Amino acid sequence: MDKREQELQQRLEKLKSMEDEIKKKEKAIKDKEKAKKQMILRLSPSLWNEIAAWAEDDFRSINGQVEYLLSECVRNRKKG
Repeated sequence: MDKREQELQQRLEKLKSMEDEIKKKEKAIKDKEKAKKQMILRLSPSLWNEIAAWAEDDFRSINGQVEYLLSECVRNRKKG
């Protein structure tokens, strides 16, 4: 193997190592997301319709929209 091939092999090994690290981090994120708590939420039909329309505007699911809104409220509460 000449010097150029060795350099390329080292780069390849480094890329594989970086890819493995990224995969580990992605798995950790997915595992954390799976750990979400579930809850039952009762809403009036009119509030449900408003949230559903808002979620559609923001390209989110209704659950995603509710989670986003709650997260924003908690963040704003911590600021104030």
